[in-house]
Amino acid sequence: MVAWSGFIVPVLYPPKHIPPATNQIAAATNGLAAETNPSPAVKSPVSVETPRVGPLFVSTTNTPEQTLVVGNENARYIFTSRGGGLKDVQLLHYPATANANHGNHTGELTSLGANPGPPVFALLGDPQLQGDGVFKLSESNSIVRAEKTLTNGLRLTKEFQLSSNYLVTVSTRIENTSTQAVMVPAHAWMIGTATPMGPQDNGLAETVLWYNGGKTEGTSLSYFNTNTSMIFGFFPRTPKFEYLAGVNNVAWAAAQNQYFALAAMPAKPAAAIAVHAVDLPPPSEAEVRADSRTVIAPRGLETSLLYPGEILAPGKSIETKFNLFAGPKEYRTLTAISVRFNNDLDQIMSFGFFGPVSKALLVTMDWLHESIGLKFGWIIILITVVIRLTFWPLTRASTRSMKRMQALQPQLKALQEKYKDKPQEFSRKQWEFYKKNKVNPLGGCLPMLLQIPVFFGFFGMLRNAIELRGDTFLWIHDLSQPDTVLFLPFPGYSFPLNIMPLIMGASQFWQASLTPPSPGMDPAQQKMMRYMPLMMMVFLYNYSSGLALYWTVSNLLGVLQTKLTKMEPVPANGIVKPVPAPPQKKRIN
Repeated sequence: MVAWSGFIVPVLYPPKHIPPATNQIAAATNGLAAETNPSPAVKSPVSVETPRVGPLFVSTTNTPEQTLVVGNENARYIFTSRGGGLKDVQLLHYPATANANHGNHTGELTSLGANPGPPVFALLGDPQLQGDGVFKLSESNSIVRAEKTLTNGLRLTKEFQLSSNYLVTVSTRIENTSTQAVMVPAHAWMIGTATPMGPQDNGLAETVLWYNGGKTEGTSLSYFNTNTSMIFGFFPRTPKFEYLAGVNNVAWAAAQNQYFALAAMPAKPAAAIAVHAVDLPPPSEAEVRADSRTVIAPRGLETSLLYPGEILAPGKSIETKFNLFAGPKEYRTLTAISVRFNNDLDQIMSFGFFGPVSKALLVTMDWLHESIGLKFGWIIILITVVIRLTFWPLTRASTRSMKRMQALQPQLKALQEKYKDKPQEFSRKQWEFYKKNKVNPLGGCLPMLLQIPVFFGFFGMLRNAIELRGDTFLWIHDLSQPDTVLFLPFPGYSFPLNIMPLIMGASQFWQASLTPPSPGMDPAQQKMMRYMPLMMMVFLYNYSSGLALYWTVSNLLGVLQTKLTKMEPVPANGIVKPVPAPPQKKRIN
């Protein structure tokens, strides 16, 4: 399980790189590859951001920065003259630290794009296409405008207009105002950087997804690691510096973490997408003081859309339009955007194989929250009870079938002893015995298999539901985080004491001890299955407390159902008399 995501998946399903035979894409990528180093023509006072792996971003530090702030009921947008893009998007309804544990609220809002890298929709590439990187900002009729004219006659214009559902309409133009043709080199538009949500975010949820019109593809921080296993450091390899994909089919691309995303949706598919891992500034002293655990060095995934170069005749322009989503990964909001643009943007939720089940459960949870007004912790319990009651006939049938099979074990062993030298005959007699006694050896397994989609669907829903972020329940301060009540001090490390996973493990152990073992199971296998709950408790110890709450309630209801089923007598109709074992022959010495 540990090696699958880090080693096996990248080997079996490597990212699709751009074919070298595609001239248009090759022109774009080759031009950008040459721009990773500053051009000698760039002189002071222009400063180049270094070190950088991806396309070059130029900005001057000698000119005072101009900022322009606009907003609506959902977010506050801060534009900067350095790069002429979005410097920061502050979400008004989402605090930066939703976890009230230890009282570590900072009063800050969740920010998207607030990092030292290029602003969102900065133009990247050849320094001759950027000049000193300083734009003039203005606002008119709720439209923010960033303009710049280069010495070669190219005029760069960007227009931003706020919309609903955390959307911003973006229009970019590269116009030739000179009397001669000008070569516009290959360039890229900055989408944003996937960043961690706090000092303890290990980056596993940081991903970049893009949509090719039929399915989503993407990458994560593990792609850029020097080891394919992020946990044990196995399988050293040459580090990757760039993820490059797409062949004129990038319908949208999103840089995201667990609950928030920056997604750019071009009006026409982009040529390619480029992703680079970058080091981010360390957490502030206040953030470090608020958490007694070891602070993780933050890294991000810088994402941009690539476009090829072309010769621009006098008076002609290159216009590219986008719709930018900068907000929470709320399923209903993303669904509305997907329907509006018909682009399946809701796939950034990454529910997994059982996505339809996860979506249905999430919609039900939101509906119950709005209709009844209960907190999400009680809603999780309510949904778990409904699911258990729905599957009660199957669970009851499964337990009764296993009990019935146990009652028939002496007869089966006698039959096996009788035909121990005739395996084919034994197999035939065994199925005849099952038929006569009206039992099915798979009767105890099939009902459990039918519940697997619901279990994994619930797991995927709780892992991605931003609705749980910051919601409290009993002693739990944040259902989207572990319910840490205190830290146990160890030399160089503080171990979090999470109560709900311990209760979950105990309840699952109790349920496993009451469940009848499968007929014919080896004793060693029975012991392993009995202690499997302890292994699951270790695996899920640092998962969200909402998931542990669901599993605990489900286990307790399973214990109740098992006890009720065990109280029922085993039906004896149709059970044949035991098959007597063949008499032992006397040995003659």
